[in-house]
Amino acid sequence: MIWYNQKLAKMNPFSLTGKTILVTGASSGIGRAIAVACSQSGAMLIITGRNEARLLETFSMLEGDNHQQITADLTSSVELEKLVESLPKLDGLVNNAGIAKPLLLQFVENEDVDDVLQINALVPIHLTRLVLQHKKLNKTASLVYISSINGNNCAYIGSSIYAASKSALTGFMKGVALELAPRGIRANCINPGMIETDLLKDGVGEDELEKDRLKYPLKRYGKAEEVAYAAVYLLSDATQWITGTNLLIDGGYTLQ
Repeated sequence: MIWYNQKLAKMNPFSLTGKTILVTGASSGIGRAIAVACSQSGAMLIITGRNEARLLETFSMLEGDNHQQITADLTSSVELEKLVESLPKLDGLVNNAGIAKPLLLQFVENEDVDDVLQINALVPIHLTRLVLQHKKLNKTASLVYISSINGNNCAYIGSSIYAASKSALTGFMKGVALELAPRGIRANCINPGMIETDLLKDGVGEDELEKDRLKYPLKRYGKAEEVAYAAVYLLSDATQWITGTNLLIDGGYTLQ
């Protein structure tokens, strides 16, 4: 059966059969969609998040066997180190965990800056550093960072700190891509536009959201699974000659 699955993977370069992939922030939204899509493509998943109950929901949605779930707060250096030490060798790492905290700059406090930069930029940086130091990446592994059009392709009022965190993540990815290229390990970002998740509706009226959706040439926001399909693509052997790129998924928003 193992030989048969490996043969299928070689026939289909988009398959993740036989690959072990870690997804952070997998308890909801884009992270959950990525984890599910990877499992549907044949990968063995290790999912992590801070909310144990929601992480369990994601785990129950995964297809296939031998998946793992690890509840952890990756802003804690102790828990981050413990997570990395427990990992098997990885073929893929999706750094997805992130927060937004939209605020006009004059109302931003020190703790807001610290929270957004810590989760959106520093956690992926330290996680990448640790998996390298602990030799947890297989040859030809793929690193995927979920960034944003915000800070890289455009900006929004009230999101200056978020934009800073996401552009920092993209800059980090480019340096990592160059450093790891000689080892056959590649690194890429996905830059989504607005994605339909439960978080999106917090404090925002439906009429306001609908007006904003119409600003997109395709007249809608993206779906979490559409970002997930892009992650599967970058994790697969079909992209072994793609590194240091920003894959734009924005429904045409930044064309305008």
